[in-house]
Amino acid sequence: MPQPERVVDIECETGEGPLWHPDDGRIYWCDIPRGRVYRYDPSDDDHELVYDDDTERIGGFTIQRDGSLLLFQEAGAVRELDPERETVETVVEPDPDRFRERFNDVIADPEGRVFAGVMPDTEAGVPGQLYRLDTDGTFELVRESCVLPNGMGFTPDRLQLYFTDTCEVDPDEPGYIYRYDYDRASGAISDPEVFLDAGGIEGYPDGMTVDEEGYVWSAFWDGGALRRFAPDGTPDAVVEFDPRKVSSVTFGGPSYDTAYVTTACVETRETEGAGAGSLYRVDLGVTGHPEFRSAVTL
Repeated sequence: MPQPERVVDIECETGEGPLWHPDDGRIYWCDIPRGRVYRYDPSDDDHELVYDDDTERIGGFTIQRDGSLLLFQEAGAVRELDPERETVETVVEPDPDRFRERFNDVIADPEGRVFAGVMPDTEAGVPGQLYRLDTDGTFELVRESCVLPNGMGFTPDRLQLYFTDTCEVDPDEPGYIYRYDYDRASGAISDPEVFLDAGGIEGYPDGMTVDEEGYVWSAFWDGGALRRFAPDGTPDAVVEFDPRKVSSVTFGGPSYDTAYVTTACVETRETEGAGAGSLYRVDLGVTGHPEFRSAVTL
């Protein structure tokens, strides 16, 4: 299997949510607990910090149709970041009575809506949940309970949605990837089936993407690997990484033939593995596709 290349050597506490931005030819990702957004330019092999807010975590982001970034943060807050102008506007105000925790992992759908996971509040006994943010800025609860919401992706025909429940906070659960029927016209999801039961696999399924062949690539937190599964859930390939916490993956480049993978360094590299927290690049031998853009307005 291909060898991952460390392209940005930094110690993100939880590097997550990588997205290729075709407008400027750079890969963006966030460090969730530090409230930071980075970008890497493969044309000059350089990276920079484009947003830093140590008062509020960033659970994930989408790219808006105008090229700005839509940040999903604390207690239901959604903000639009223009990295070039360095401006931030609030799109959805915080609602701590409804959202007890931060967002975690998001994905835009073909119509510009956004599916967004919300972390559990374990002290209060509130489970993780999955919401859909419609283009008018209103939230709809679409999954009332899960352990820890995570990576999502659409089948190539756009008729189904994958949703990961990492289950890391519950040691008795192995982690699952579900597949829902998805209605593009309404944004509704229904009839979930278990696509992957990760019992027997080291680590927990985290961020994910779907390649052009319809295969699922899932990053395994505490598993030190990126794993490929066929559309019927059969294991197909494994790419190993030095960092233990492999957190997410996306395809990028002009032809979407390069995978970019985020990792985490929650403790130290001595315990998490060499290169923990860095951004990696790897040629998986398959292509991906552009991610959908959100169209949520003020």
